[in-house]
Amino acid sequence: MSSQESQVSPKDASYELLYWPGFPGRGEFIRLALEEAGITYMDTAQFKNGIDQVIAQYDEKNLGDDFNPPPFACPILRHGDLLISQTSNILLYLGPRLGLVPKDDKHHDALYKVNMLALTALDAFSNEMHESHHPISVGLYYEDQKDEAKRRTKDFVQTRLPKFLSYFERVIQGKASGEGPWLYSGQLTYADLVLFQGLNGAKHSFRKAMAAAEKSGKYNRVFELYEAVKERPKIKDYLASKRRLNYANGLFRYYEELDFDLEDRD
Repeated sequence: MSSQESQVSPKDASYELLYWPGFPGRGEFIRLALEEAGITYMDTAQFKNGIDQVIAQYDEKNLGDDFNPPPFACPILRHGDLLISQTSNILLYLGPRLGLVPKDDKHHDALYKVNMLALTALDAFSNEMHESHHPISVGLYYEDQKDEAKRRTKDFVQTRLPKFLSYFERVIQGKASGEGPWLYSGQLTYADLVLFQGLNGAKHSFRKAMAAAEKSGKYNRVFELYEAVKERPKIKDYLASKRRLNYANGLFRYYEELDFDLEDRD
């Protein structure tokens, strides 16, 4: 058997998500895709000793196996013999398999267009949002960099957040999005799920700014997409279930002193 053949995961292989318990974090982008697809999956965050599987991946003695290098960080997906990490990479793998990327002749190379949109949303609501409360070092506690966090968060909320919201409003307004409310091809893709989770996390972390953004009317299409995802039957059931973890001190967190409005009111 060739190395390529040995890495082909059978269709009936179970999906396993390895992520920290206690908060949604970056694992939530993966969960939403699996939930929307109606896939039964194992989630270490839902098991009492699931954290042991996560920690084992970080062990300095873990060198991977014949085909899989050791992952650097969570989230991690195991599917059959395949083990991969990085949020965007996992979604790139899952998207076509879960029916979250168009598969018709009209949309050539759709995967890369959907991935472009998902990556942009992750830039905003994963990378930059994390840096709002950890602007100096991920190795320091928030309390060790509060002054810097205030300055970084204020810029994110008042400069970067409107820029990202305006971009996605423009995307939905464009012809490539279809008839709406989705970002691409007139149908739900994993990019829509990523944007939904990013907006949901921002609604938790930056309540004043997101309320003002929604009230402004400048981003109506973006918030219509948010509501459309929220009302999808499988997503709606998931959000009401115990599988949906509450926000805590993870990627999406709330600090009153960082809850700036869209405009400077100092």
